[in-house]
Amino acid sequence: MIFNRLEQASLALSRPAKRAIAVTVDTVLCMLTVLVAYYLRLGYWILPEGNRLIPVAVSVVTAIPLFIRFGLYRAIFRYSGFAALGTLAIAIAIYGVIFASVFTLYGVYGVPRTLGLIQPILLFIAIGTSRAAARFWLGGGYGFIREMNARSRVLIYGAGRAGRQLAAGLANSPEMQVVGFVDDDTSLAGSLMNGKPIHHAARLQELIAAEDIRHVLLAMPSTTRSRRAEILLQLKGTAVQVRTLPALSDIARGRVSVGDLRELDIEDLLGRDSVAPNELLLARNITGKIVLVTGAGGSIGSELCRKIFRLRPASLLLLDASEHALYAIHGELMQDALESGRAADLVPILASVTDPVRMGLVCSSFRPDTVYHAAAYKHVPLVEHNPCEGVRNNVLGTLVTARAAEQAGVTNFVLISTDKAVRPTNVMGASKRMAEMVLQAMAHAHTGKTRFAMVRFGNVLGSSGSVVPLFRRQIREGGPITITHEDVTRYFMSIPEAAELVIQAGAMAQGGEVFVLEMGDPVRIVDLARNMIELSGLSVRDAERPDGDIEISVVGLRPGEKLYEELLIGGDDLPTSHPRIMKARDPMIEPAELERALTELEAIVAGNDVAALRNLLVSIVGGFTPDKDVVDHIERRRKRRD
Repeated sequence: MIFNRLEQASLALSRPAKRAIAVTVDTVLCMLTVLVAYYLRLGYWILPEGNRLIPVAVSVVTAIPLFIRFGLYRAIFRYSGFAALGTLAIAIAIYGVIFASVFTLYGVYGVPRTLGLIQPILLFIAIGTSRAAARFWLGGGYGFIREMNARSRVLIYGAGRAGRQLAAGLANSPEMQVVGFVDDDTSLAGSLMNGKPIHHAARLQELIAAEDIRHVLLAMPSTTRSRRAEILLQLKGTAVQVRTLPALSDIARGRVSVGDLRELDIEDLLGRDSVAPNELLLARNITGKIVLVTGAGGSIGSELCRKIFRLRPASLLLLDASEHALYAIHGELMQDALESGRAADLVPILASVTDPVRMGLVCSSFRPDTVYHAAAYKHVPLVEHNPCEGVRNNVLGTLVTARAAEQAGVTNFVLISTDKAVRPTNVMGASKRMAEMVLQAMAHAHTGKTRFAMVRFGNVLGSSGSVVPLFRRQIREGGPITITHEDVTRYFMSIPEAAELVIQAGAMAQGGEVFVLEMGDPVRIVDLARNMIELSGLSVRDAERPDGDIEISVVGLRPGEKLYEELLIGGDDLPTSHPRIMKARDPMIEPAELERALTELEAIVAGNDVAALRNLLVSIVGGFTPDKDVVDHIERRRKRRD
């Protein structure tokens, strides 16, 4: 742009050159202000000649030396302020006395006496304006305007209270410039809010193209996810970045600001509306009771703790083998208790669920009423590379915890399971299915008052290892996004929804049930990746668009990974009183057979015999079809040494 080049060229000049320009400008202003003074006095323009040229000469030869004497050309114009203006005023005052003495008091033939009073005033205004203009131009004022005009042009979707407050928060934003509002309400179309037009939603794509929109901000905190998903579908292919405000319940301050904006959640892409919980089911096994959560620092465990804490248990026992994870969730809940003024009995317990002595002490000392067993190794590739340790934690840890709970007289025991337990192709899934079988057998044996139940569901969004934060990071880094296979599909559910449904399902248990959470439709991971790229304002780089921004790279299935997941081993399920909770009809193993298998399993795990472990899991877990290759790290190193 020409103005940018002029600005840079002006700043690059030497000091003498800048001073010469300033002297030249002031000389021209002296001449021009004399001409303007003649016009103001006479009422018409003249071309001075004869005696009428004398004021021009006197103005120049008086002003320039005075300005030099007062140091007006030593000042750095782009940093000049009120002090420089004061110096200029003094110099012009002295100049005015001299000029008025010559032409007003003494007088010159042909020159109006009032010229001696008018011209100094005009000269002060002219030179003061020139200094202010130079300061503005060279001191960043023009650059500021240029930067403000270069801000991303945004539309706010939602002309309600949240949209209005968001626009006010963006008024002085150095990054975004609100162009207007879009709203579904046809009666608002054509109106103005905060000086910006409101358009009907039907014109959204037209406005994006016509107004060069770079961001669309969704200011609809109370809208349903399905409606939000419809809007996002409308925005696909427009190369705009979409950001949104959190849910209305999350905006607690009563004011909406730029800081409330966040990237889109996967829930926004999936368009799944939550179902209002059954408050009686939520409270049944928690309110006023002692509750133990194993794996309390994990993705599901920590959210269970948050939900349980809000339901006011008598005591909440937080158990985890990870010191850092336990410290984090305990600190968070203690802060919540402090802010809400609640007296909270929160007990952090460092323990491994595979330690029978420690787990026995925990259960016998605190006598919990309800146990949520969320402790598990869940990452498929890691467990595949460390199968014996995965089985030790997931199967034997469940056995140890369940026995300790039963011996302590726990009333309700709920296992957090996974869809990978259905016809598993990996050790993690097989271990979780065997953990389910342990509880089914214990429930069938009826040796105590404990009601054992299992809750099975698919992937939770935003958990450690989830594809969503991975894809976000890869997009920020410029790609590529890595997927394992173009046909991979997965079920998804938000962590808060999953935790809420787990609590409600556990409250329905009579003993031995495998509850299955309704997960909606499965999602192709490649479609999820494309949506996340496009709704970040970028484009997919592929054969059809080689100049796109982000490439999607297929890296191949990892050990034990399935193309698709299932939730039911049998072909059908039974409904419950909750629309999103079902009961599976899964086969059981005879308790005696399972007891023999568990005894054998303990010996196999102790010796890290991976081949024997695979054979045992295949014989016990129906439908388990492991990969042919053994990828256990220790086993591979042993074979290399041999």
